[in-house]
Order: sequence, then C-alpha cells, then structure tokens
Amino acid sequence: MAELITTPFGATTTAMEVIEGIDLRGKRAIVTGGASGIGVETARALAQAGAEVMLAVRNAATGEQIAENIRQTTGNQHIHVGQLDLSDLNSVRAFVRGWEGSLDILVNNAGVMAIPQREVSAQGHEMQFATNHLGHFALALGLHDAMAATGHARIVSVSSVGHINGEIDFDDIDFHHRPYDAWVAYGQSKTANILFAVEAARRWASDGIVANALNPGRIASTNLGRHMKNAPVNPAQSGPASTGVSMKNIEQGAATSVLLAASPLVEGVSGRYFEDCNEAGPHQPGIRRGVAAYAIDPENAVRLWKISQNMLNEAQ
Repeated sequence: MAELITTPFGATTTAMEVIEGIDLRGKRAIVTGGASGIGVETARALAQAGAEVMLAVRNAATGEQIAENIRQTTGNQHIHVGQLDLSDLNSVRAFVRGWEGSLDILVNNAGVMAIPQREVSAQGHEMQFATNHLGHFALALGLHDAMAATGHARIVSVSSVGHINGEIDFDDIDFHHRPYDAWVAYGQSKTANILFAVEAARRWASDGIVANALNPGRIASTNLGRHMKNAPVNPAQSGPASTGVSMKNIEQGAATSVLLAASPLVEGVSGRYFEDCNEAGPHQPGIRRGVAAYAIDPENAVRLWKISQNMLNEAQ
C-alpha cells in the first residue's frame, strides 16, 4: 500500500482553518445537500475563498435562505441555488441539463441515513442506495464533460465510518430477497460512495479529474440523523465498538470535505479515503475508524460502476 497522506490538520480542525489562504476566485463548485449540516459549512468555506458555489438542494426556498446567509457572511455574491432530488434520476437529469459551463469542484455531500422501513426511489431502488450513491453517480456522469473541460476538477464523495457495517450485496442491492436492515442498507450505500471514488479516479485520470472519499466524523445536530428515533439501535455505534469515532461539531465535520475540494496539500491525490483531514489506514476490527478493504477493492469498484450504469440505462 502506498504511503498514507498526512496534513497538519486533524479531528478538531475547522473548514475555515483548512480554507485559510486559499484563493478559489474563478472556480465553480457544486455542493449537494448544501442547505443543511456540513453541506452549509462546506459551501461557506468555498465561498469564503472566492468560489462561485451552487447549492444543489431538494428545497429551493430553504436553499435560497442559506445562500443569502452565505452571501452576507462571506461577502461573496456568487452563490446560487439549484433544485435537485437525488432519489429521482429525472431530477438529476434536469439539474444536469440546466448546468452551463465548466465545473471545478463537485462535492457529493447530500445523504440519508437509517431509514427505518424499506422505501424505494422513483425508479424502484432502495432509497439509501438510490439517494446516497446512484443519484450522485448519475450527477457525476452527467457533469463529466463540464469537469473535464477544466483539466483539474475535483470530486469529493462524502462517505461514513458506517461503511464498515457491510459491503455491497451485488446480488440483492435493493433488498428484494434479504430482510431489510436500516444500518446494513446505509453501510452498503456508504461503501458505494468510496468505490465510486476509486473507479472515477481510474477512469477519469486522463481528463485531469481526481476523486476522493471521506468520513466526516460523527456530527451531532444535523438533519442526517432525522430517522434515528425510528431506526433500530445500531449496536456497533455504542459501547466498546465505538472506539475511535471522532465526535465533531458542524464546522469540524466539514473540514475534510473542504480539504479534498480545495487544498493544495492534496493536489493530484485521487482514489483515496480520508478522515480527520488525513488519509485513513486500514480498518481494524472493533475500532470505528479506517477503511474496509472491500471499499477500496478495484474489482468491486468496476463491478459497482457497471451495475450502476445499467441501472441508469434501465431508467432512461
């Protein structure tokens, strides 16, 4: 394994500390889920550095309120809002059709977690996989040419330590035959986020596009946990097995995303998984840190890409 990439930053670093001194004027960025949680702070940090930022959100009215707040706090007036429902591939296609010009930074940040009962997307796929992975996959493919046009674009895929809850069941991604489990489904979708970055890094290297994934840490007080009160308790998230989890506020939770989106410290780095602003080592049993081997396996990455592409083709 290649030597792990380290930076001067760590678990308590904030997004604004990461972005300090970085000039993104002339750069264009999209942050999905940019109207809540770490998405807001990721967008705010990129805006602070001068980037033109699009908040890609389900609720455009809420997005506009957040956009105005970012304009006021950063002085950057180039903050836009686009309607995007990642669980509906028709919405993703509409968003892509509406995008004009190049794209330097794509932060695939939005997500859902621990939906207690099995739900399906507009195209019939399990909701967590559809929202967290398939919608972002379709978005990245649709914006590929816009990113390739820059020759130096970055894709940031927000995963989770939850990926260690399980790998992808390629034979039953949508839980048609196995019992639905909220945490297994979440873990599968977060593993998919990492595998996407691994394969995008390989496929698109010649286009100058880099792609990396990350674990933001466990952040309280975000909308991501809205289903938690109805979801079954995840035994892996309590007791001794929770060793190593980084508990963060929202400003700290956005730091690793901003590092991968904008920092010269990771220029040219691609296909890797970060946590606490540093590249993660291999996952060790009983410790909720690191990256599982199956989540960075290149054969799994190719297989997921092909299956995801087939899903998009079937939805045409």
